[in-house]
Amino acid sequence: MSAQPVNLNRFRKQKARADRKVQADENAVKFGRTKATKDLEKARKEKVSTSLDQHKREP
Repeated sequence: MSAQPVNLNRFRKQKARADRKVQADENAVKFGRTKATKDLEKARKEKVSTSLDQHKREP
């Protein structure tokens, strides 16, 4: 019965990768907005801005 050598670097890197994935998922929930949400918000701001500019009176 012979034991195979274990590559500890592989396990260390897998654990680090998993930890980064967990952190990324937490940040996505905490801070993330979808691209569609960002685009919608941008479009609304532009619409309000142009509408306001159209109602300005020139001196």
